Amino acid sequence: MARKSKTTTDDERQRGIAPGIVAKTKKRLVVVAGGSHPELAHAIAAQLGIEVAPTERRTFASGEIYTRFETSMRGADVFLIQTFGSPVNEWLMEMLIMLDALKRASAKRITVVAPYYPYSRQDKKGRGREPISARLVTDLIATAGADRIMSVDLHAAQIQGFFDGPVDHLFAKPILARYFADSLQGEDRETLTVVSPDMGRVRVADTWADEFGAPLAIIHKRRDPKVANQVTVHDIVGEVAGRTCLLVDDMIDTGGTIVKAAQALKANGARKVIVAATHAIFSDPAVERLQDEAIDEVVVTDTVPLAPERRFETLTVLSSAPLLGRAIREVFDDGSVTSMFDGAA
Repeated sequence: MARKSKTTTDDERQRGIAPGIVAKTKKRLVVVAGGSHPELAHAIAAQLGIEVAPTERRTFASGEIYTRFETSMRGADVFLIQTFGSPVNEWLMEMLIMLDALKRASAKRITVVAPYYPYSRQDKKGRGREPISARLVTDLIATAGADRIMSVDLHAAQIQGFFDGPVDHLFAKPILARYFADSLQGEDRETLTVVSPDMGRVRVADTWADEFGAPLAIIHKRRDPKVANQVTVHDIVGEVAGRTCLLVDDMIDTGGTIVKAAQALKANGARKVIVAATHAIFSDPAVERLQDEAIDEVVVTDTVPLAPERRFETLTVLSSAPLLGRAIREVFDDGSVTSMFDGAA
């Protein structure tokens, strides 16, 4: 490399600038992906006009995971896409190993893009001697080398505070709301009532009610803290008789909460029940439950991969790639993610 001239060096000193070399490198956006949801990763990359960086990935006979990036990551602004369907613990370990590889490959900045955040339901202690697993996962991600986290519809917004760095909390509501704005017509639109399946989702359901200018109803439920995935519906607050009820939630796991809520709505005179959720985890027996006669339609996004055998006639799956692709572009360009949600993010 040619040396800078003495004249240039003297000029820098006169201006109070330390002598040095000015780099001419430019920012480089790179998308890499774990093995949990390759279809979504490639769809996001397509939104950005690039390809997913090639990665060597294999599992040894002992069960240990190995990853290696086949192209240089030095100085790159890397977005690692990994979501967390089953088996969640394997995908979590793979992501941590990929983070370590990126850090050691001298990536300039690493953003974890986790459309569905793992262990997000364990965000606090409900009883003594319990872990706060959402915090543990965040600590693991930070220690492995992530500089930033991006996720969609966190189960609890306070998870953002577990990470000592920027967290981009995206919302799937624009995707879902756009679908319902087109599909809900006539009597369905005129009789629409937005329903929160429990007290914890009232704030989100309220924003949906504002979006459509519809009334809000709330289902009061009780869950046994000692028995997982068991729900008892108690009372419905609000008028649902003769109404088209839109049940909104962040995730559907076994489907117990949603099905009992839908049955309660129909028992109280609802003419139609439509379910909208971001994360379609669909653990057994969710697929069977969601085909209950009390539910007329289920609409979800593809933040979690859904195998063909877990799809059914009344299910609609919407793509989250445009949302995630735009958010990645805003972060890379030092733009505003908040502007995507009218200042709410």
